[in-house]
Parts: sequence; structure tokens; C-alpha cells
Amino acid sequence: MKGVEAIAEAICLYTDRQYTVPGFPVTGLGELTKAEMVINEKTALEYALGDSLSKKRAAVIIKNVGINACADPLLQAVAQGLVSGIVLVAGDDPDARASQTAQDSRYYGELAELPVIEPDTTSCYTGVETALEASEKFSRVALLRLTPQLLDAQVDNNPVPRKDGKGRLSERTWTMNGRVTAAEELYRTMFSWSNTSLLNTWAGEPAGAGAAKGRTRIITVHPLPEQAAAIRTVHEYGRTFVRDHRGLQPPVPQKRPQSGEDRGYYRTFCRECPFRTMMGILQERDLKVICDAGCSVLSMTPPYELGLASYGMGASIAVAARSTRVALIGDYALLHSGLNALIDVYEKELPLLGIVMKNNCTAMTGMQPVYDPVRYLSFAEPVVCRADDERTLRGEIVVPDRPRTLVVEGICPEGCSHETVEY
Repeated sequence: MKGVEAIAEAICLYTDRQYTVPGFPVTGLGELTKAEMVINEKTALEYALGDSLSKKRAAVIIKNVGINACADPLLQAVAQGLVSGIVLVAGDDPDARASQTAQDSRYYGELAELPVIEPDTTSCYTGVETALEASEKFSRVALLRLTPQLLDAQVDNNPVPRKDGKGRLSERTWTMNGRVTAAEELYRTMFSWSNTSLLNTWAGEPAGAGAAKGRTRIITVHPLPEQAAAIRTVHEYGRTFVRDHRGLQPPVPQKRPQSGEDRGYYRTFCRECPFRTMMGILQERDLKVICDAGCSVLSMTPPYELGLASYGMGASIAVAARSTRVALIGDYALLHSGLNALIDVYEKELPLLGIVMKNNCTAMTGMQPVYDPVRYLSFAEPVVCRADDERTLRGEIVVPDRPRTLVVEGICPEGCSHETVEY
């Protein structure tokens, strides 16, 4: 069978949901898996993150430049963590045969500290399953790098058992500094995983990375196994990533993750915040929300502690559509990068309550003015109400069976700042 057929079968065997944005060389892979077409790569990854929170494994099938579009949630997920495995299937085009660039996706493994697997003709099935196991083990997205040389090759048909694991979300008590520290410690242990992976075989010179020819086979291309440092000649498709990263060392051990108590305080909404009524109703009804960047992220801290996860600017819409069904987002974040996801949700009629906190400014970064999002939401037929309109809020803040958008308008008091509460 061809590589594209084996990878497609493996993805269907080992994941529960599949998403794609077509592009060479993985258009056919998306078709073979019957992956759901998504408006853009960022939204596709956010859907997958929502699936992960709902304990479903997911695959996102995109070409190399598509990773640029989903870089924000990709990196944010490292510190936030996840539950079920996610494999980002990156179709690289090293010879720029049908692409505007020959971008090499393996460098995202270094940038985001992700496990990167590049299967060869004998490891298409084990490569996909191992990537998902690594995603769960290290609580971050795993990257599966594919090139036309593998997709077009004749490969072994050797399925392996599926072994679902479980990742972990960052602890609520950790500060952002603590979350980063915890994620860095998991990255440190990833080096041992690569060193002992049975995907790699050591048979002398030269080495071949992925589908490239070589007696030694290097499949876990990030982090590189320490044995690669002794190899003089490495064959690989694309840039000289493996050659240049031989001898890469794990980070030094970190101190334990910082908690809010260690720091001595937490931050919450301003004392006179107009959105406290809305937050009180969410808390009263114990509605778990996916929060965004900006003030909505404060729903994760006391006294509310309703935010289940946050994966960056504009991410709450798509993540919530596949998990809690309640998204909390600011007007700026919606316009910044959440609007495309909202369009996709409405086109697919996914059940979601999208709550837009409209305060006409970027409250966390200096109160810069923001465009009015309501004029761009006619397709959503939003309900617009004042932040002090408790009757309307009580009627609208429910988990729906179809997409609904609630725009809550409030003005931040002059001179206000987030309340700092000591432990």
C-alpha cells in the first residue's frame, strides 16, 4: 500500500475526530480520512483542543504553511495542557513542488517544545499511535511530519494496538510562571522518551531521518535521541534539521511550579467591573466556560473558578464548541481572531453560547479603543444587552442546542484596575 493510504488508515484507527484544511501534499490524506473541512487551520486546532477536553483523540491535517496560522494555540497548549491526544499532521513540501515555500515544520518542535515524529516506510502506523501517546504523556500537541517521499512510497501494512492515555491540564493553583515551569519539566523528560524509543534503529553510517535512506533510522526527530550525536552523515528531506540539532541537551531541572499562594496573591475582576452580574449568574449555574485572552481569563481564578481552559487569543469559540459549549471572549479578541471560528460554528450549527464582553477597549493592555463588533455579527443575530440587565442575562445564559451569541455591554470605570487579593 502507499504511504498516504497507511497514514490515513492509522489516523482513522487511532483518533476519534479528524479536521483538515487542504493543501499539497496532504489534500488526498484529508479526503481518505473523510476529515471535516474547517474555515482555517487555527480553528481546526482549536476544535481538536475542545475534543481533547471532551476525552476524544483528534487529528489536524494541514500543509506546512498552515502551521503558521495555528501557531498561537499550538504554543499556548504547551503551558495549558490537554487531556486526550492531538496529532498535528504537517504535510511538508521540501522541493516546493506545489507550495509558495519549502518551510520545514520540524522547527516548530524546537520552538514549541513538541514531540516530533517523522515516520518511515516501516513505521506509518506506529508513528501515528506513538505521536498520540506522546501527546498524552507530555500534555501537548504532537507533530507528525510527512513529505511526498513517504506519502508516495510503498510502505508496510502493519497496524498496532491503540493505547489511549490521559494528559493533564495545568493546575488551577499555578500561576502562569508555574504553568510554564511544569511544562518545561515535562519537556525535560521528553529527551529520555526519545532516547529509548523503539521507533529508532541504530545500525551505523549513514543515518536516514524519516523516509530518507540510511542504515540507521531516526524517527523521533525532536527531541533528537542522544545517539544521533555520534552519527557523521545524516540524510533528510528539507533543511538540515537533524544534522544541526545533534547533541541537543535537555533543559536543567526546574524548581516546583509556583502557585498563587507561593506568590502571595491572585487577581480578579475590577472591584467596580460591570460584568460581575454576568459572572455571578455563570457561577450560580455552575457553567464551565472556555475563556479567552484578556479579562475573560480571570474566570479561571477565585472567586469564580469557572474557566476550564484558555488557549490564547480568539480560541475560546472553537474550543468551547467541542467541549463545554460556553465561550467567554472580549470584543477585541473576537475581532482579532475569533470571528472566523464563530462563522464556522454557525455554518455547522454547532451548539454554543458565545458570550462577548463588549467594553469598547483592550482593558488589559492600556484601554486602547476597539471597533464595535456588533456591526460585523449580523449573521449571528446576536442578543445585545447591558451588563446590568439581569433579567435578560438570566434568560440568555443557558447552554443552547444551537449556536447563540450574547453581547454584554459594559463600560470599564475610569481609573480602575484588576483587584489584587492576598492569600
